[in-house]
Formats: sequence, structure tokens, C-alpha cells
Amino acid sequence: MERREFFASLLAGGTAGMSVDLILFPLDTVKTRLQSPHGFSKSGGFRGIYAGVPSTAIGSFPNAAAFFVTYETMKCLLHSKSSPYLSPVVHMTAASVGEVVACLIRVPSEVVKQRAQVSPASTTYQVFAMTLRQEGIRGLYRGYKSTVLREIPFSLVQFPLWEFLKDLWSWKKGRSLDSWQSAVCGAFAGGFAAAVTTPLDVAKTRIMLAKAGSTTAEGNVLLALTDVWKTQGFTGLFAGVVPRMTAISLGGFIFLGAYDKVRRLLL
Repeated sequence: MERREFFASLLAGGTAGMSVDLILFPLDTVKTRLQSPHGFSKSGGFRGIYAGVPSTAIGSFPNAAAFFVTYETMKCLLHSKSSPYLSPVVHMTAASVGEVVACLIRVPSEVVKQRAQVSPASTTYQVFAMTLRQEGIRGLYRGYKSTVLREIPFSLVQFPLWEFLKDLWSWKKGRSLDSWQSAVCGAFAGGFAAAVTTPLDVAKTRIMLAKAGSTTAEGNVLLALTDVWKTQGFTGLFAGVVPRMTAISLGGFIFLGAYDKVRRLLL
């Protein structure tokens, strides 16, 4: 990847990520509280809907930038060594590697954000300081494995579907798509991926919010899913699916549309 493309991906990805995370933060708070083991009302209900937003504001730009720089770099490397028929596999692989890298930044931000969302009486800094004091750096990375296990399947669905929908629409129109059309493809791809990966998102939330020292806090995704299934059944596994789909559909529209637009402008 050329230097110009590298910086275009970095700035476009960071800008798109920060925009969507801040715009859709209230929906994310509602989703987190619906998934909380304490229940929606006890976790704050509709009060303090922006609790934890400083953590998102700090982590969003570098997280999204890291993802897209890795994604575009891997696409360039893999496309040069594979046939056009393997494009979906290239997109899946590039997205998966991108998520592993981005989660190194995303998880600490997510841990602090989600704990602040279900404890609106505490400030983001207080939640951060308490996590460090009680659990150390490892506490900030609690749920890394479950986040990666959520994000990789999500990306395996979202990005190949986004690229496929763009190619299909472009082929039918006989020209390259406008940024808003790329955004519409992103909305459909994001919403579908969000729906099918909601149980993994529930498991990730439970692990991040679990009391230190509990079995759930150890990070076993299967154990967390089994516990949710036993206590709440099918509805528990898909808790928060509507706000999650809504947020990610809107997010896919803004995120992938803004990324496409900013990257084109920079290039």
C-alpha cells in the first residue's frame, strides 16, 4: 500500500468510526442495559444515556483507524497473490485480521464504556480508576477473546456482503457507485450481520460486566451463553437485538458511507 493510501485509510477510518460511535451512543447504551445481568431498569433505564461517552470519544478514532489500515493493507497483499474468484475470502481474511488488531484498542475502551453505562452515577474516570485498582491492566482487557469472537464472525458476514452488494449494484448501474449508495449497502450488510451475531454480543457484555472473580468473568464465551440460555432462554440470547440492529444499520450507513466518501476525497 502506498503512503498516500495508508494515510487516506487511517484518516477516513478514524473519522468514520468516531462519527458513528458518538452519533449512535444512546442506542448503544440502551442495548448494553438490556443485556446487563441486572436488567434494564436497575442498570439505569433511560437515565444518563451518555454515561461512558468519554471512553468512546478517546478510543473510537484510533480503533477504527487501526481496523481500516489493516483491512486495506491485507486486501492489497492478498489480492496481489490470489485470483478474482477468491475476492470474498480475501475480504473475510482482511476483515478478520483487522478486527484482531483493532480490538487491542477497542476492548479497554469498551470495558470502561459498558461499566459506566450500567453505573451512570459513576464518572468514566472513576470507572477506569476502579477497574485498574481492582483488576489491573488485565481488567481492561477482560472480554478481549469474546470481543474478537464476536467481531470476526460479524466481519466475516458484513464486509464480504458489503463488497458483494456494491459490486452487484455497480454492475446493474454500469458505473461505480456514489458514496451514499455505498452507505446503503453498508446499512444492509451491517444490520444483517448484527442480527446473526447478537448472542455473541450478549456473551461479551456479560463477561465485561461480570463481578471480578466470578466464573463468567473468566471469559468463557460458551459458559456465558449457556448461563444466559438457562436463565433467560432464547429471548436472553437475543436481548437488545432491535437497538443493536438499528444502531449498526445506521452505523453501517454512516460508517462505511463516510469512510468511502472521505477516502475518495483524500485520494
